[in-house]
Amino acid sequence: MIRKPFPRFFIHQQLLIIILFLFSVKLSAQQNLTVAQYIERYKDIAMEEMRKHGIPASIKLGQGILESGFGNSDLARVGNNHFGIKCHGWQGRTFLKDDDHANECFRAYDDPHQSFRDHSEFLLTRPRYAFLFELEATDYKGWARGLRQAGYATNPRYPDLLIGVIERNGLHEFDQIVIKGGEMMLPQRPIVQIEPRQAEEFPNVTAGRQIRENNRIRYVIARSGDTPETIARETGIWAWEVTRYNELGKNGALKEGQLVYLQPKRKNANQHWHIVQEGETMYDISQKFGVKQKILYRRNSIHPDTLLQPGQRIKLRWDARK
Repeated sequence: MIRKPFPRFFIHQQLLIIILFLFSVKLSAQQNLTVAQYIERYKDIAMEEMRKHGIPASIKLGQGILESGFGNSDLARVGNNHFGIKCHGWQGRTFLKDDDHANECFRAYDDPHQSFRDHSEFLLTRPRYAFLFELEATDYKGWARGLRQAGYATNPRYPDLLIGVIERNGLHEFDQIVIKGGEMMLPQRPIVQIEPRQAEEFPNVTAGRQIRENNRIRYVIARSGDTPETIARETGIWAWEVTRYNELGKNGALKEGQLVYLQPKRKNANQHWHIVQEGETMYDISQKFGVKQKILYRRNSIHPDTLLQPGQRIKLRWDARK
């Protein structure tokens, strides 16, 4: 029995399939990174961003590992986006993928290093992350919890997952390298100009509120009828941030003319001392000088239930001298 030869096109087709399969396997093997390889590849840019902006290198690397599957997710491979940052008005290239909703828009970059730099810019220019920069640069646990608190991730276990990645891989050692090198530049955080929204968007909010600064903290003046919610809607932060930054307590009441801070109050004021005026409370002093109330109580060895007396001296800075 004479066997007919296979048609040439069939042989070529099979060879092409085999070649493409082998190429895809090789390409996949080249692109799949281990955690150790990911750390080695991106540790320098993470430390450089820490020197420039104060974001712990451990946090940046840990988030990159979690958000990008240590560089192996589609978003990281195709879009070079290692931090899952969504478009949020982004004018550059985009990448669509299912996340909380179908076909959500994510930023795409030409180079992974651009993603690391944009991650810094993203945190620096969003008011809700401002309190993180009050933490010590080596406090990766505080940063991990703060990122979740500020709404970076919706998973309630995100801080534990991030801290676990950092500690299992010794990423906090890179923070120490930067600190011990004495190369932290830590410039002033850029102040974001918040454009007031149009009045018709929020019938109870008047557009054009002026954003001012006290003790290097941005604030607005409360108007009649203001609540943390109205302030938050107009200034682009969360209502809980208004409540927390201004130590408002459960009722969250605001008085007309009150300073309402849009960032955390600081540990020290610009001046050293304050003389208590008639009827003045520690909260009044805290708001006036932009210093956290609990720090003032502790620094002056005063119990929170104690009434202040007119003429009493309140120490506003840790280095104040009598």
